[in-house]
Parts: sequence; C-alpha cells; structure tokens
Amino acid sequence: MASKETRTERDSMGEMEVPADAYYGASTQRAVLNFPISDLRFPRRFIQALGLIKQKAAEANQELGLLDERLAGAIIQAAEEVVDGTLDGEFVLDIFQTGSGTSTNMNANEVIANRAVEILGEERGSRTIHPNDHVNICQSSNDVIPAAMHLSALLGIREDLIPALAKLQRALVAKSEEFMPIIKTGRTHLQDATPIRLGQEFQGYAGQIERAIKHLRHAEDWLGEIALGGTAVGTGINAHPQFARRVCAKLRAATGYHIRETENHFQAQSAIDTMVMTSGMLNTVAVALLKIANDIRWLGSGPRAGLGELLLPEVQPGSSIMPGKVNPVIPESVIQVCAQAMGNHHVVTLSGQWGYFELNTMLPVATYNVLRPIGLLSKAAANFADQCVSGIQATDHGPATVERGLMTATALAPLVGYDQAAVIAKTAYAENKTVREVAKELTVLTDAQLDEALDPAKMVQPGLSGIAAGG
Repeated sequence: MASKETRTERDSMGEMEVPADAYYGASTQRAVLNFPISDLRFPRRFIQALGLIKQKAAEANQELGLLDERLAGAIIQAAEEVVDGTLDGEFVLDIFQTGSGTSTNMNANEVIANRAVEILGEERGSRTIHPNDHVNICQSSNDVIPAAMHLSALLGIREDLIPALAKLQRALVAKSEEFMPIIKTGRTHLQDATPIRLGQEFQGYAGQIERAIKHLRHAEDWLGEIALGGTAVGTGINAHPQFARRVCAKLRAATGYHIRETENHFQAQSAIDTMVMTSGMLNTVAVALLKIANDIRWLGSGPRAGLGELLLPEVQPGSSIMPGKVNPVIPESVIQVCAQAMGNHHVVTLSGQWGYFELNTMLPVATYNVLRPIGLLSKAAANFADQCVSGIQATDHGPATVERGLMTATALAPLVGYDQAAVIAKTAYAENKTVREVAKELTVLTDAQLDEALDPAKMVQPGLSGIAAGG
C-alpha cells in the first residue's frame, strides 16, 4: 500500500513530515504522534471560540500597527473559516494532551497560518504568515485556551442549553395548566400523603427548570470574564497594553455577550474556578432533569401493575420477546445523560485542583467535561420536551385513589385532634375502609362536616378551613 503523500514543515524543533493535504503543521503533527490516547476531540463550540479569538486578535493587532494589513486580512478570512466550521477536520488533536492546551493553540495557529498563506496565493508551509509571529501576536496558550474555555462554554449555554431548557419549561407549564383540574394522592417517602393536583406536580417540575435557567444566567456573567492579555503567567509580557481590551470589545460586538478582560489575570490563569462553578450549575441542571424524568417514568409505570397515572407517548416497541410492551425510553435516555453529566462534573472538580502556581494544567480535559454536558443536556432536554412531555396524557388512576387515601385524615386533625385522626387513619387501613367511613363510626362529625373537611379541592390549597373558631 503506497504511503500517503507528505510535505515538510518545520517548527522550533526542526523539520517534520505532515500530510500533504493538511493545513496544520509540524507542531500539530508532533502532538498527533505524542498523544495517540483516545478518540475524544474538542467540540465544535470550542473550535468556534478559538477561531473568534484568533480573528479578533488579528483585527486588534492590525489596528495597533503590529500586523501588516495584507497579512491581517488573510488571517481574518482564514479564522472565519475556523469559526464557521469549514476547517473542523484540521483540529485533529486528542483531548488528553499537554495540560495547557498548547498543542491545540498551535493547531489553530498553524491551520490559520497555512490557510491564510493559501488565500494569498502561496503554498502551504511557506511560512509567509508565521503561526507564532503573526497569528499568535500578543498571545500565549496560557491565556488563549482559558479564554476559549470561557467563551465556548458561554456560547454553548446561551445558544444551546438555555433555549432547550426554555422549550422544556414551556412544555411543563402547558402540562401543568392542562392537568390542574386533576386531583390525586400525593406521595412523600414513597408513601401516601395528602392530595395534590397533578398540575401542581408539573408546576414543581417547571419551577425546577426555571431556576436551572437562572443558575445558568449567573454562570454566564462570570464566563464573560476572560484571561486574554495575561500571556505566559498573567503579567502580560509581549502583549500590547490595549490588546486584550480591544479584542474583548470586538468579541462583544461579534457575539452580543458581555465579554471583558479579567480584572485579575493571575487568578484567571492559575485557577479555573469559574469553570468549576459552571460545571456545578450543569450538575444542578442534571439533578433537576433526572428527578423530573424519573418521576414521570414512575407515574407512567404499568400500565396495570404500576402507578399508571400518566400515559407516555409510545415511540417504539419495548421488548424483543414480550409483544406489545412499551417502555419509557425517552425518560430513560434523559436519566443516562444526567448520569454522564454528573460524572463530567467530577472530572472538572478534580481538574480545578490542578492549578499549581501560575497555571492550571488540566485545561483540555476540563474544557471537554464542561462542553460535553452542555451539548448532551441541551439535546436531551429538547428531545424530552418534544418526544415525551408534550404528549403526556393523564389517566383516571390518580383521582381514583383520593377517596381511599389514608392521609386525608390530616384534614380531620384540626377538628378531632392529631391522635384521634391517627386512630382513624390506622383503623381505615386495618379494616380496608375509607377515612370517611371510619370517621362516621368513631366521631360525632356530621356528614356535612365530613364533606366540608374531606373535600379534596380544599386540601390542595393552603388553609385551616376545617378548624373550629375560638380559642
């Protein structure tokens, strides 16, 4: 089999053969050979963010007189191709690489440099546009990669996750309104409790998602603070004093988001606290989604031997051996995504501990484990809304349990006292009777009083309507 054609590229360590059709160069090829670890690569949002930073850096460097207009124009055009995904196939490096992400920063520098050279009508590898001297002006991997971490997470949360959660919230609110007339038995500790409206249960789910979105909005604000301008160790060596400020202004204009230079470069490069916090927010989203999906799965269990209070949309056969079986596959997929997101959070937590002295050296894996759950949770939440929540129907199983519910005795406590109400509940259970039937036997309450006290509609709202007046 003939060997693939190559061309000779060079970097500070010397010459290196790279695939002839690749835009990346020698440094990237060295990293390809050094890190044959996994099939994990940086997600699209990170490559987009990296391209945006390189593009706006070139614009700023041209304005500052640090980059020739002709070269800057080619770099800007090449970086736009990175932003729009045209060159995604050139970002070939494993997540498990140098902890600073230097290999990926150089991957971007080389791809943009060689594409820019080609735009100028010259051959790749000519070095007319240099990956370090031109594309990387006023930058270091140590501030570019943390900046791209923040920007990519911000883009993913703002443009993918929050819209997906908002869709799910709307679906839950719609079901809450639809189900509000339905009164059923509530459950605490997996045991019967006082009645609740099915719509109130869904109101709770919608409230969880509403608060998850608010948590993410808080993370968004901190993600807008980026490390660019600190270069190697936070001091800003080899960077123009106005560089970061100008780049941030251009990023704000391009995205519409509040991107700004950090007020403290030393924390921005030696620690990834904002990413740990953001990961924690994503973990909270996962916990909320898991609770909602699991409740809906259980409420739809059955159809005869389970709770059977909900009918979930039937989307596919559930068994290869049991004909007619249909399973809650959409909630199950959500639950698995949530488990994955929780595992991702643990990795980010550990990564945050590896900020020694002036640099965190877990940047690639931390980035991956923040961006991965953003993408997964976004798709799972939207799919949950479309394929499951929007099509849920209520059965009559829930309302049928209310009259036989034992904890309706709670409504009698203001009239007969806690101890007597407990006797009524226990007797009803032991004799397989309703609370109403036992209360008629053991108390002097009239039918009218029992109707008033045991009205399910009054039990699903605050109040002590059954308590006698006076002291």
